[in-house]
Amino acid sequence: MSDADRLLADALAGARGTDVREAERALDRLVVGDGPAVDAALLARLVRAVGRLWPRGWQPADLDRIALRRLAPRGARLLRDVLAAQRREQPGPVPGWFDGQLAELGAEWDAAPGWLDRRAEGDRISTLRDAVEALVLVEGLPPIATLRPPPGGPGAAQGSGGPGAVRGSGGPGAERDAGPPATASRLLDRVRALLAKAESTTFPAEAEALTGKAQELMARHSIDAALLDATAERPDRPSGIRLGTDAPYAAAKALLIQEVAGANRCESVWSDDLGFATVLGFPTDLAAVELLHTSLLVQATAAMLRGRGERRPGSGRRTKGYDESFLNAFALRIGERLRAATVAEERAATGERAGERLLPVLAARTDAVRERLDQLFPGVTRHRLQVRDRDGWASGTSAADRASLAAGAPDRRPVRGR
Repeated sequence: MSDADRLLADALAGARGTDVREAERALDRLVVGDGPAVDAALLARLVRAVGRLWPRGWQPADLDRIALRRLAPRGARLLRDVLAAQRREQPGPVPGWFDGQLAELGAEWDAAPGWLDRRAEGDRISTLRDAVEALVLVEGLPPIATLRPPPGGPGAAQGSGGPGAVRGSGGPGAERDAGPPATASRLLDRVRALLAKAESTTFPAEAEALTGKAQELMARHSIDAALLDATAERPDRPSGIRLGTDAPYAAAKALLIQEVAGANRCESVWSDDLGFATVLGFPTDLAAVELLHTSLLVQATAAMLRGRGERRPGSGRRTKGYDESFLNAFALRIGERLRAATVAEERAATGERAGERLLPVLAARTDAVRERLDQLFPGVTRHRLQVRDRDGWASGTSAADRASLAAGAPDRRPVRGR
């Protein structure tokens, strides 16, 4: 072991330990060590650690999400640089979706000497501390569900390319090298436009109509895709995406994801400790979940803030319990509206054009998604909701009713998690 590797190992041990003084002494020794050798040792170990994550289920977007959650901003930026450096050394084929995620993150690598000093902005001590903490994070991450064939492994050759071959985002369906059909792209653009209007309006009735129309379009598109896929030579298989559930109110955000997923024939599992929910389903349905969840989270937050302002005088200070109860109630009632829109589209399609062929197709897809859920998450548990604030629950339900297609009693449905 070289001197630089030994100094780095001591700094890592100190960062993982509980003796703050020893950790600072180890970091000081790393700072005064041979700069170029220390930088090279740190980069090499980071690159190795990052490369070991891909066969363990992680994707670049997942690593960036947790880095932003747990590291200082400079540490997260350093880790993006390391992602690009690791990509240059990645052996074997690399799928297009992987390069697409790197491009979306803006991960770039300058191989010139002194990579750490160029990012230090005159503060090498803090930069080394951030880099060590990034390494502690990466080396301590657990395996997670593998949603796509990792780079260099079996199945990665499909859609592979060189370091600059970026052919699409890391979103649903990105494993296929070709993009979505033109008709699907136009529909998604229309849905995005509807949801953007729903987010910006201050009139609940208008938000109701716009969000409801978006769900109808996505449900109709899902039915068309299911029928077409049933006759395809190479039909789709269930895949997955991960959506962040950062604090505050992570459980309420996970519940919203679960409700949107269920309304679009998907399954959701929340990993609280890692700050995301995994959604499993077919590519068309995953696209709907991603779009609708993002918009509804914006709408729910805006409605919660309006609800705070509408509380009656003398009701007391607004508490975390009020906000959380509001968001839980909103999620459950919105889920009812989305499911009602989906069921309406299924009935219309069954009666008008698909006949008896549609229901078996949809049932088979539901079974395939649940089978995938059982394979990836055999030990899931459920977390039951607790209503801590009556006013918050009533206000959240009322707000969702104003943007709901069908009213009904709230179902205190538990959140599925690990």
